[in-house]
Amino acid sequence: MALSCGYRHVDGAQIYGNEEEQGDGIRASGIPRDQIFVTTKYSGADPKTSIKTAFAGSLERLGLDYVDLYLIHIPYWASTKEELQQQWAEMEAIKESGRAKSIGVSNYLQEHLEVILAAARIKPAINEIEYHPYLQQDGLLEFHRKNDIAVSCYGALVPLTKAPGGPVDDLWTELARKYSVTESEIGLRWVLDQGFVAVTTSSKRERLEGFARKLPTFKLTGDEISDIATLGRKRKRFRGYLRKYFDTVDQKLGHSIDY
Repeated sequence: MALSCGYRHVDGAQIYGNEEEQGDGIRASGIPRDQIFVTTKYSGADPKTSIKTAFAGSLERLGLDYVDLYLIHIPYWASTKEELQQQWAEMEAIKESGRAKSIGVSNYLQEHLEVILAAARIKPAINEIEYHPYLQQDGLLEFHRKNDIAVSCYGALVPLTKAPGGPVDDLWTELARKYSVTESEIGLRWVLDQGFVAVTTSSKRERLEGFARKLPTFKLTGDEISDIATLGRKRKRFRGYLRKYFDTVDQKLGHSIDY
């Protein structure tokens, strides 16, 4: 359905348990493979399964010869710095095999990136992280800029879906009226207009069609981007996803967490 609405980036993962369906959808679309950007991720949930073996399984389930981007889903499946570096060495081998055009990571903090960069022959092309006005991660983003690592963002709509009633609500509604779009489209545009990749999902065709049709038609001003960021910082740091991994980390860093 998404492909028929004009989308060409399909972001999946081993742990989602739907790679076979993802591959079926790609083939059923009739769209040439080289026109679709396919991402999947190594789960690491089973420590006995190597990245090489997991990747081969993902390709088999997808029914594809290669993916455009392969990511390590979470850094916390490695328990030591050496394991982080070993995992990244396995990712480098996959890229060199030609079966993944690019490799990267997901949910990595600066401390994890520093460890793998210290030994990497190929640096991560991208880091996919939760990012929205209530989780801005400014220091991490600056580290990405300095090291030329792209940023992909999931959870852009958390202020609407998981943390409604917060300080950005009224401004998003005001901007939605100004641009004749929805609040969701304002949330996604805020990510895009900062130069990041926006990853979202919906099971409703009308929402998918609306995003594809309206998002290219407007951009937020610099002041509007800044105003949303400023309002977002008025709420305590809020994570919508993977809290069991990150709450302790956030607390150690001195962040005030909103549940």
